[in-house]
Amino acid sequence: MSVFKEMDGHEQVLFSSGPGGLRCVIALHSTLLGPALGGVRYLPYRDDDQAIGDALRLSRAMTYKAACAGLDIGGGKAVIFGGAGVEKSEALLRAFGQAVESLSGRFIAACDMGITTADLRVMRKESQWIRGLDTEEGGSGESGAMTAYGVSLGIRACLEYLDGSDSLEGRHIAIDGVGKVGARLAGHLADGGARLTVADIDQEKAERVAEACGAEVVSREKLYLLDVDVLSPNAVGNVIDADLVDNLRCRIVAGGANNQLSAPVIADRLAARGILYAPDFVINALGLIQVVDELHPAGHDMNRVRKDAQLIPERLVEIFTRAKNLNISTAGAAISMARDRLAAVRGVRSFWLPPRCR
Repeated sequence: MSVFKEMDGHEQVLFSSGPGGLRCVIALHSTLLGPALGGVRYLPYRDDDQAIGDALRLSRAMTYKAACAGLDIGGGKAVIFGGAGVEKSEALLRAFGQAVESLSGRFIAACDMGITTADLRVMRKESQWIRGLDTEEGGSGESGAMTAYGVSLGIRACLEYLDGSDSLEGRHIAIDGVGKVGARLAGHLADGGARLTVADIDQEKAERVAEACGAEVVSREKLYLLDVDVLSPNAVGNVIDADLVDNLRCRIVAGGANNQLSAPVIADRLAARGILYAPDFVINALGLIQVVDELHPAGHDMNRVRKDAQLIPERLVEIFTRAKNLNISTAGAAISMARDRLAAVRGVRSFWLPPRCR
């Protein structure tokens, strides 16, 4: 991999190593709108290329997510190499916190896969630029609940756009991944009367959620081929690829996972098949909105976040309408909307610097 070629417009990529076996990548895609905010992933990456690619793709999506949501924040992401011989420890987490602190506020770290609020608390010992802490520590808490709520509103918006009604009653929805977001999403959809089928790599977890929501459990391979109203990916990314896209039998793809499509061209192929795609970085933005609210001058207010949840369906309808009018994919419409906002401030500054560096 040529890192500079893969950066493709990224402002900065920081590679760090340190105590506890720390090896991490912090990618800052854009700080045009403000300091870059993004989650931290702790995963057993196959190799360096996979980890770097994950950081670059996710940070780019965070820029678009913040821009589409109207937030004055930039896009970034961090990944920590886990796996054999590397365990999460105080030394590793504090060393990562030092890496974050070295960026002087250009990157604000929050939770993502493999990282808990307890881990953030350890990182906070070394950096002031950690958000998403537990409420008793002045944070807004884990953002999975709000993300799931936003995705449920987004699914309703998709249904209303196609059918003129946002009712979930009798709708068949397939959910891949019933973790922090997917399990809560299943609860919202079941409460609305949806018929659910769920899958997860953890069979026991899938069965627990299914029992609570009256859902059916199937394998992940079978789930993606079901004839359903909505296919909702809520686990890992890159799940809808060139081999799968032509075999989908859903009307809508709408879920909380990041990077659901393996390549940009997949969005065009979904559009060609008449499958409505809710761009992931738009429908799952409420978790980001929650964490960004911690930066509000008056302090965090969850009621304000719940009010902002209406941005999700409103923005999706704008994107669907733009896609139809321009005859482009919904992903293309969302990216163009984000780029329009970035272009509007590009004449003011090229990137964000902390006040003492200006």
